[in-house]
Amino acid sequence: MNPLCFVEGNGQAPLYFVFSMFVFRTGRGVRLVAGCAALGHRARLDELCGKSCTGCSVSLDGFIWIRIYSTAFSPKRSNWKVNSVEKTAVSMNSLSVGDKEAGYWKKEYITKQIASVKAALARVLKPLHPYTGLPVKTKEALRISGLGWVIILKENSGKEHILEHVDLSFNDSSVTAMWYGKDWPRLVTLSTLDLCGVTPVFLNRSQTPMKNGPRWHSLIAKYNLSHLTESTMLGCDRLIRIFCLHPGLVVGLWKREEELAFVMANLHFHHLVERSTLGSAAIPYELPPHTPLSDDSPECGLSGYQLHVDMHSGGVFCLCGTFRNLSTSKGYIENEYMKLSVISFKNSTEHLPLIGKVGLSWKTNIFDGCIKSCSVMDLTLLEEYGKPFWCFSSPVCMRPSPGPSDGPAFLGETYRVDYADAEGRVHLELVWIEETGEYFIVSLALYLRVAKINHWFGTKY
Repeated sequence: MNPLCFVEGNGQAPLYFVFSMFVFRTGRGVRLVAGCAALGHRARLDELCGKSCTGCSVSLDGFIWIRIYSTAFSPKRSNWKVNSVEKTAVSMNSLSVGDKEAGYWKKEYITKQIASVKAALARVLKPLHPYTGLPVKTKEALRISGLGWVIILKENSGKEHILEHVDLSFNDSSVTAMWYGKDWPRLVTLSTLDLCGVTPVFLNRSQTPMKNGPRWHSLIAKYNLSHLTESTMLGCDRLIRIFCLHPGLVVGLWKREEELAFVMANLHFHHLVERSTLGSAAIPYELPPHTPLSDDSPECGLSGYQLHVDMHSGGVFCLCGTFRNLSTSKGYIENEYMKLSVISFKNSTEHLPLIGKVGLSWKTNIFDGCIKSCSVMDLTLLEEYGKPFWCFSSPVCMRPSPGPSDGPAFLGETYRVDYADAEGRVHLELVWIEETGEYFIVSLALYLRVAKINHWFGTKY
């Protein structure tokens, strides 16, 4: 394979074609001229190399990639001109094109491009929000990186379908990406779904990235679709049934056909940019190894924690709360979890209403709707040093509950919301107040896995 064709944008545009758009195209009708100029460059290279370039495609590839590399990273970018063959030859000589193996400058460009974007993102993501502990300029970081998201649907036969996100919705601590359309493959043929962040290989911050340009894929999560309809249904309305796949994915199926209607990915801001840009197409980004923080008083349990929790859908929030100075003791450890109480049954001043109607909004290119009693929960828990300890964004559902197990009896129907992953559990209890038409949160507790606490602080609970 020609080393230039290392990646394709959407399965249609090989890199050598995209290169002509990125490097040479400056206006309508210029692409052909650039192509002729490239042929002229090749003829001159024959003279410069002292041999025919018919058997020297590697040298031409090296020439092109040096041009790309130097345009992006040379301190004297103005010296690189499309028609300056002599200057190019001198620069090629100074960059030792003949001494490098095939593909060297391509790899060098991609490596340095990733490092450059990473450094720029680190500067942008440095300022943190005082309440959430998350970067305040996440949207700017997305703009700088040209970041977007795709899902890759893989059939049992090996065929792949790559779909761009259709809608994005930004929330206080998460972003929701939506996919919908008419041309879904049949569900029975699908085996897995890959969620990937995509960023342009040729990044020009002053211009919108070209849609057909080559892009870097970073795997965020892989989901199994083989037994989707056998998993627990999250909710439904007259048209749609929805299923939740961990982490944070909602899959909507048409009730009648049992085929895909939409896919919704809920992505928490914590390390989102890194996870969406610094992994590979096959391997997710791994966070740097955690260095345990010192716990000044391990015998006292946890103290000084701060929780920010949202419940929302379609840009409408029914809950947005911040709770400070949360604490618990070793006496609340049970079944490998430590309980952290946020809202207590016994203290009515802590009880909170959910604002408006609770429902998870969905839409396709034809229909839209809202699934009652479902919502998206974003949770950000900061430990005593203000560092994110546990974060997630996931769909949840209110389900009928027999009533508080260890609290007073309430007038009105009672409901619960439960969420669990590898790091902890959330248990929330609500009461429906008929007179005001509101849900009230009467209990909220987090159950943190003891193994995570010990790993984080180096303790031995």
